Amino acid sequence: MPVSGPDVLLYEKKSVPGAQGKIVVMTMNRPERMNAVSTELRERLADAWERFDAEDDAWVGIITGAGDKAFCVGQDLAERAERDKAGINAYEAFGTMRESTPPWISKPVIAAINGFAVGGGWKIAQACDIRIAVEHAEMGISETRWNLTAGWVCDLTRQLSLGHALEIALWGDRRISAKRAYEIGWLNRVVPREKLMEEAMSWAERMLYLGPRSVRNIKEILYRCYYMPPEEGRRYAANLEKSVAGMEDTLEGPRAFAEKRSPEFKNR
Repeated sequence: MPVSGPDVLLYEKKSVPGAQGKIVVMTMNRPERMNAVSTELRERLADAWERFDAEDDAWVGIITGAGDKAFCVGQDLAERAERDKAGINAYEAFGTMRESTPPWISKPVIAAINGFAVGGGWKIAQACDIRIAVEHAEMGISETRWNLTAGWVCDLTRQLSLGHALEIALWGDRRISAKRAYEIGWLNRVVPREKLMEEAMSWAERMLYLGPRSVRNIKEILYRCYYMPPEEGRRYAANLEKSVAGMEDTLEGPRAFAEKRSPEFKNR
């Protein structure tokens, strides 16, 4: 689905020499509002995730925010206050809204966190596979500060211990530093401000030289089998393992190894 409307969200495709796939960089572009998620930005993000998922040449995605102050501070509370003033029930309105965070996508997604990642900003990063942040970034789940409830914290203990999840989610008037987020295992890397996109692109570019179906299968195994009983998970994983049999790429991989060259994968 094409992304349309004003540029509250930038969607760019980047090619890498010698690679079949492309990197998609999505930039939340409301720096004057610290990239808060307005109704418009929510719709644009939903469109962008559908587009990324559907495009065959889009192999890996990066999401970031404009400016160097905020990745995303979550829901635009000023807009919500206006809806409340107009008598619009927020929770009924949310029921008709599309999701701004990555839905289940088998392709890898990287969060390049360029500043504050709070509330829904944390949620967007939480839904990504790899999280890289600048040294000055601060992050947290602020819902308890405003008497809101974040149902999406149900997935937080997949990424953090229960104690660390409670530290982040219950004490909503506190934010943690990028250093602390790295220490508890939520961030994969912390880098200087000027190195953020270089680091994110390095991770993304490497993905363009790996077997795309293998990458997507292994991501699916790791996520979906997490909640399955062990035997059920092993059966599910074994079926995905067999699904690459006969693919051109599955023949190309061992052949390239035997010929001592880099494989040329085409996702077929």
